[in-house]
Amino acid sequence: MELRGEELLPGAASGALLVLDAPLSFWGGVDPGSGRITQVRHPQVGQTIAGTILALPATIGSSSSSSVLLELIAGGRAPAALVLRDVDAILLLGAVVARELGWAAPPALRIEAAGWDRLVTGRHAALDGGRLVVDRS
Repeated sequence: MELRGEELLPGAASGALLVLDAPLSFWGGVDPGSGRITQVRHPQVGQTIAGTILALPATIGSSSSSSVLLELIAGGRAPAALVLRDVDAILLLGAVVARELGWAAPPALRIEAAGWDRLVTGRHAALDGGRLVVDRS
């Protein structure tokens, strides 16, 4: 299956999809030392975002989310790529700063809500340019 979207940060990545069922707060909701979701009431609490193609329906605001993403990148615990339904410029700023520092940062793609229901946690996915290719099994 292929979904096309708006390329927010260029690049290519692949890995297992982690499709979040609810918005996530990076500030206080993700442990930058481990990449685990720590937001107590989040449906995926305890799961790690490190190395995944992280599909976020939305984020719960804080201007500190960019610094948490930057810490994840610096520590090698960031998602391999970000797939967003709603653009969060503050979160993406962390990846932009990482790239300015010469660090490998995850690419990001925004897809329409209509394609969101086709994403399944655990499936292998590859993001390249403006498209996300998801294995059917």
